[in-house]
Amino acid sequence: MPHSSDSSDSSFSRSPPPGKQDPSDDVRKVQRREKNRIAAQKSRQRQTQKADTLHLESEDLEKQNAALRKEIKQLTEEMKYFTSVLSSHEPLCSVLAASTPSPPDVVYSAHAFHQPHVSSPRFQP
Repeated sequence: MPHSSDSSDSSFSRSPPPGKQDPSDDVRKVQRREKNRIAAQKSRQRQTQKADTLHLESEDLEKQNAALRKEIKQLTEEMKYFTSVLSSHEPLCSVLAASTPSPPDVVYSAHAFHQPHVSSPRFQP
Protein backbone atom coordinates (compact mmCIF):
# COMPACT_ATOMS: atom_id res chain seq x y z
CA MET A 1 0.00 0.00 0.00
CA PRO A 2 1.32 3.48 -0.80
CA HIS A 3 2.12 5.78 2.11
CA SER A 4 -0.40 8.62 2.38
CA SER A 5 0.40 12.12 3.54
CA ASP A 6 -2.75 12.46 5.56
CA SER A 7 -2.28 15.03 8.32
CA SER A 8 -4.20 12.88 10.76
CA ASP A 9 -1.48 10.24 10.55
CA SER A 10 -0.11 10.03 14.12
CA SER A 11 3.44 9.37 12.92
CA PHE A 12 3.63 12.95 11.61
CA SER A 13 1.94 14.83 14.42
CA ARG A 14 4.17 16.82 16.71
CA SER A 15 2.18 16.35 19.86
CA PRO A 16 0.41 13.32 21.11
CA PRO A 17 -3.39 13.32 21.06
CA PRO A 18 -5.05 15.27 23.90
CA GLY A 19 -5.23 13.39 27.15
CA LYS A 20 -2.16 11.29 26.39
CA GLN A 21 0.46 14.06 26.83
CA ASP A 22 3.38 13.20 29.08
CA PRO A 23 3.73 15.54 32.11
CA SER A 24 7.47 15.85 31.41
CA ASP A 25 6.58 17.31 27.98
CA ASP A 26 4.58 20.02 29.75
CA VAL A 27 7.54 20.83 31.98
CA ARG A 28 9.88 21.02 28.99
CA LYS A 29 7.41 23.21 27.13
CA VAL A 30 7.15 25.62 30.08
CA GLN A 31 10.95 25.68 30.47
CA ARG A 32 11.41 26.31 26.76
CA ARG A 33 8.89 29.18 26.84
CA GLU A 34 10.55 30.70 29.91
CA LYS A 35 13.98 30.41 28.30
CA ASN A 36 12.63 31.99 25.11
CA ARG A 37 10.98 34.80 27.12
CA ILE A 38 14.27 35.57 28.90
CA ALA A 39 16.21 35.50 25.62
CA ALA A 40 13.71 37.89 24.01
CA GLN A 41 13.93 40.22 27.01
CA LYS A 42 17.75 40.25 26.84
CA SER A 43 17.58 40.91 23.10
CA ARG A 44 15.28 43.89 23.65
CA GLN A 45 17.61 45.22 26.38
CA ARG A 46 20.63 44.94 24.05
CA GLN A 47 18.68 46.69 21.29
CA THR A 48 17.68 49.51 23.66
CA GLN A 49 21.27 49.86 24.92
CA LYS A 50 22.58 50.02 21.37
CA ALA A 51 20.02 52.72 20.47
CA ASP A 52 20.97 54.72 23.59
CA THR A 53 24.67 54.45 22.74
CA LEU A 54 24.05 55.60 19.16
CA HIS A 55 21.97 58.52 20.42
CA LEU A 56 24.74 59.67 22.77
CA GLU A 57 27.35 59.28 20.02
CA SER A 58 25.14 61.30 17.66
CA GLU A 59 24.80 64.11 20.22
CA ASP A 60 28.57 64.14 20.78
CA LEU A 61 29.26 64.33 17.04
CA GLU A 62 26.76 67.17 16.67
CA LYS A 63 28.56 69.10 19.43
CA GLN A 64 31.93 68.47 17.76
CA ASN A 65 30.51 69.58 14.42
CA ALA A 66 29.16 72.82 15.94
CA ALA A 67 32.53 73.51 17.61
CA LEU A 68 34.39 72.90 14.33
CA ARG A 69 32.00 75.16 12.43
CA LYS A 70 32.58 77.87 15.03
CA GLU A 71 36.34 77.45 14.68
CA ILE A 72 36.08 77.66 10.88
CA LYS A 73 34.12 80.88 11.22
CA GLN A 74 36.72 82.35 13.59
CA LEU A 75 39.62 81.30 11.36
CA THR A 76 37.87 82.75 8.31
CA GLU A 77 37.44 86.06 10.12
CA GLU A 78 41.09 85.98 11.18
CA MET A 79 42.16 85.28 7.60
CA LYS A 80 40.10 88.27 6.39
CA TYR A 81 41.74 90.43 9.03
CA PHE A 82 45.26 89.34 8.10
CA THR A 83 44.49 89.74 4.40
CA SER A 84 43.36 93.32 4.97
CA VAL A 85 46.41 94.04 7.15
CA LEU A 86 48.69 92.62 4.48
CA SER A 87 46.94 94.59 1.74
CA SER A 88 47.34 97.83 3.66
CA HIS A 89 50.96 96.99 4.55
CA GLU A 90 52.18 96.00 1.06
CA PRO A 91 52.48 99.54 -0.34
CA LEU A 92 54.46 100.63 2.72
CA CYS A 93 56.70 97.57 3.09
CA SER A 94 60.38 98.28 2.50
CA VAL A 95 61.21 94.56 2.45
CA LEU A 96 58.82 93.91 -0.42
CA ALA A 97 59.86 97.08 -2.26
CA ALA A 98 63.59 96.17 -2.04
CA SER A 99 63.06 92.73 -3.51
CA THR A 100 62.77 92.13 -7.22
CA PRO A 101 59.33 92.65 -8.68
CA SER A 102 57.30 89.50 -8.71
CA PRO A 103 54.20 88.50 -10.61
CA PRO A 104 50.95 89.31 -8.77
CA ASP A 105 50.04 85.67 -8.09
CA VAL A 106 53.27 84.72 -6.30
CA VAL A 107 52.97 83.35 -2.80
CA TYR A 108 54.82 85.54 -0.30
CA SER A 109 57.82 84.18 1.53
CA ALA A 110 57.71 83.56 5.26
CA HIS A 111 59.65 86.75 6.08
CA ALA A 112 56.96 88.88 4.43
CA PHE A 113 54.40 87.67 6.96
CA HIS A 114 56.57 88.16 10.03
CA GLN A 115 55.14 91.36 11.44
CA PRO A 116 55.95 91.74 15.13
CA HIS A 117 54.14 95.10 15.21
CA VAL A 118 50.91 93.59 13.84
CA SER A 119 48.82 91.45 16.14
CA SER A 120 45.67 89.49 15.59
CA PRO A 121 42.53 90.45 17.54
CA ARG A 122 42.28 86.76 18.36
CA PHE A 123 45.52 86.85 20.35
CA GLN A 124 45.11 90.19 22.07
CA PRO A 125 44.66 90.08 25.87
